[in-house]
Amino acid sequence: MTDFLLIRHGETDWNKELRFQGQVDVPLNAIGLAQAQRLQARVQQSVATWAAQGQLPTRVISSDLLRAQQTAQPVAQTLGCECLLETGLREQCFGSFEGLRVPEIKLQQPEAWQRWLDFDADYAVTGAESTRVFHDRVLSALQRLAAQYPTEHLVVVTHGGVLDMVWRHAQALSLHGPRVCDIPNAGWNQVGWRAATLHIQTWADTAHLTGMPPQPVYRPALLKV
Repeated sequence: MTDFLLIRHGETDWNKELRFQGQVDVPLNAIGLAQAQRLQARVQQSVATWAAQGQLPTRVISSDLLRAQQTAQPVAQTLGCECLLETGLREQCFGSFEGLRVPEIKLQQPEAWQRWLDFDADYAVTGAESTRVFHDRVLSALQRLAAQYPTEHLVVVTHGGVLDMVWRHAQALSLHGPRVCDIPNAGWNQVGWRAATLHIQTWADTAHLTGMPPQPVYRPALLKV
């Protein structure tokens, strides 16, 4: 068994603007950097408890995209670990939608946008990954890490879409349809890999972000408005 502390990267300007970010290498903004510092402080406060319980993280693994690395590095520094990079934990590729906000997509690619709103797991816009292909990539990466580091406790810094795939897999939900779980920037999610299955222990914990500005929220239900 392998335990994962899964963390979504901190906020970027594109998150704030609700742009499709995908695999474009956007850095954290000032709020995102502050969120990373809050994460670092929470990890520091947790070290003694983890050590006493035999649950001290042994490795920090990050998506290779900059926003994830910037979130992971302070945590790795606190734990005295090297930050290892894993391309399989990148965000979903959104192809021709990347860098655009919904009003721009509606104007520039109206037919593709209407297809997108079906939330079909096998549909992909030009240059993008379908949700099914993305899901298989994410699960393969996590399975590979679980096999490589059995019985260890890993901190993994990744992306909202990746966490959506984790949630769906753990809850045995369909890959069709919009996101249904909360995935805040710099959120704290504890998940166990047991017998090739993910088991959620805690999800979307943001206790360390108390008092910070409200987060931009992706609401798929409102996209058809």
